[in-house]
Amino acid sequence: MSDTILKVEGLSKQYRLGLIGSGTISHDLNRWWHRIRGKQDPFLKIGEANDRSSKGSSQYVWALRDINFEVKRGEVLGIIGKNGAGKSTLLKILSQVTSPTTGSIKSKGRIASLLEVGTGFHPEMTGKENIFLNGAILGMTKKEIKSKLDEIVEFSGCERYIDTPVKRYSSGMKVRLAFAVAAHLEPDILVVDEVLAVGDAEFQKKAIGKMKDISNADGRTVLFVSHDMTAIENLCDHSILLENGTLKSYGETNEIVRQYLSDSKESYVMDLKDHKHRKSSSTQVLEKITIGDGISNVYSGQNLNVFVDFDTSKIDDLSFGYVLKNEKNQILFAENSYQKENSMKVIKEKKQFEITFQNLALSPGSYSLSLYLGNGKLDIDIIEDAITFMVFWDTETDKKPPLKEFGSLYLETKWRY
Repeated sequence: MSDTILKVEGLSKQYRLGLIGSGTISHDLNRWWHRIRGKQDPFLKIGEANDRSSKGSSQYVWALRDINFEVKRGEVLGIIGKNGAGKSTLLKILSQVTSPTTGSIKSKGRIASLLEVGTGFHPEMTGKENIFLNGAILGMTKKEIKSKLDEIVEFSGCERYIDTPVKRYSSGMKVRLAFAVAAHLEPDILVVDEVLAVGDAEFQKKAIGKMKDISNADGRTVLFVSHDMTAIENLCDHSILLENGTLKSYGETNEIVRQYLSDSKESYVMDLKDHKHRKSSSTQVLEKITIGDGISNVYSGQNLNVFVDFDTSKIDDLSFGYVLKNEKNQILFAENSYQKENSMKVIKEKKQFEITFQNLALSPGSYSLSLYLGNGKLDIDIIEDAITFMVFWDTETDKKPPLKEFGSLYLETKWRY
């Protein structure tokens, strides 16, 4: 028997833009007339790619177009992509919330979905009643649900409110209970959208641990959508990358995440004039920032030069500082001119700072630099996340790359036994 538990072939979903959907009588009659004559659906020829940032000429868009992939039993598959790439549409089709326009899905066993906060919950029913309702929807008997009830309630952390109507739950409590139900009622395939981001840090860690247990110990399959690349890398062996409704890449998670972050990064040269993250009250002094030579990739363990150009005509004395942050917006390092021995004075002939990070101690991933200029007393120009850049692992070295779950820093150390 094949190990494949889910197979998607030629999957496409088309939507009509505007106030009127595609399921109108006129459209249905038109499709029927073409179908009985053995001709193709006329509306399949006029759809455009789902690029939300540009205006198209057609009223029809392909939210998904010709998606093909397989998932093995016990595998955790990550699904990543920008907003509007088609991730949620794909999960809704897999969960049978909506039907595909073309293509087929072949699956074995029960599918449990957690697509939105409170999915499948009746607001007037209590938490306990909703557990039984969800179990019944999944095809479980009352006896099976009862055997899991205590475990579900304990995992959710909502024991005090379990006999209270769900409409009085906070969004976080709804997610806790919904995930506990979906994970403990033993589906063969668990589908989880971005909803875990609503929960607190403690619950997210708990939920990711549970998904690992579901996959490793129970041999069940998980489809996981998230914008948290750290969670995707920690949880998923393989991932798919969606872009404008098409399947751009499929492979090992580390490579897919690297491709996604590389595609999402800004240029290695950033014009800072009218930067969208500049504080509105600041004077525009910072003009440009350049990472390295402006075109080459940045590698862990190598020296990195950063050049910051500024306009000296607007200031006399200055203090300069920067903050380095990772992709989760956590501050890793900060430095300013007060830490240096000599105070920095503006030299009219020179209009550029040069910062050198020696033996760059960063693990592969996405990072950003925020810039600060002042005169020692007042802030003059501040730009948050002035530039985003990717750090890669030098594959030419014989060293093993650092494990992502161990953090953003890669420090050279010596061990002695």
